[in-house]
Amino acid sequence: MNRLTRAQRSNFVPLTAWGYRWWRARSLMLLSGEKFSLERERRLFLGLAQPLPGEHWLDVGTSTGFYAGVLARAGCRVDALDISPAMLQAARRRERGAVNWLCLNAEKTGLEAGNYDGLTIGATLNETADPAALLREAARLLKPGGRLWLMYAASGGGLGQQILARLGGLTFPDLSWIERQVPELRLTHAAHFGQVEFALLQKEKRATPQI
Repeated sequence: MNRLTRAQRSNFVPLTAWGYRWWRARSLMLLSGEKFSLERERRLFLGLAQPLPGEHWLDVGTSTGFYAGVLARAGCRVDALDISPAMLQAARRRERGAVNWLCLNAEKTGLEAGNYDGLTIGATLNETADPAALLREAARLLKPGGRLWLMYAASGGGLGQQILARLGGLTFPDLSWIERQVPELRLTHAAHFGQVEFALLQKEKRATPQI
C-alpha cells in the first residue's frame, strides 16, 4: 500500500466512519464562517458541474458517499472509491442508490484512462499523501471534455493549518498550484467561502497542435 497520512489512517477506524457524516454536515459552516449546509453544497455542485443523466462519474475519496448520492439521484452512472473499508461500509448504509463502490487508493487507481465524464474530489485533496499524484490521476481518468469538481480547504497560512499539517499530514493547496499540476485541464469556475474553495476544471477536448 502507498504511504498514507495520519488523517487517512484515521479513516480506517470504524468510529471515525460512524461519526463522519455528522462532521461532514457541519464542516463547511465551520471552515467558511457562514451558514453552509449540504443542501447548499449540492445546489452549487449541480448548478456549476451540471451532471447529466446517463453520464459516467467517479466520486474520489467518497467517505460516506455525499457526492456519490447526489450524482446517483441526478441519474448518472456512479463509481465511488475510497481507501477505507470502514468508510465504504458507512457509505453503503447511507446511500442505497445505484452506486458501484470501490476500495482503491485514489493516487493510483488502476482504472481505465479516459473513462469518465466527470470526477468529484472532496477533502481527499487535503488528506492524501501526494495531492499532485491524485490530481494527475484524476486528469488521466477523464474523457476529453470531462469535468473535475474539487472541494477543499485552501491555503491560508494560519497556525491551525500548520498544526494540522504537522499532526495529520494535511496539505492546503492554492488554486494556482492545482492548475499547474494538471495543465491539460482548464479552470472554468471557482468559488471561495472562507477557507473553503470549490473549483471546476474541464479537460481539453483535443490536443493543442504542436508548432
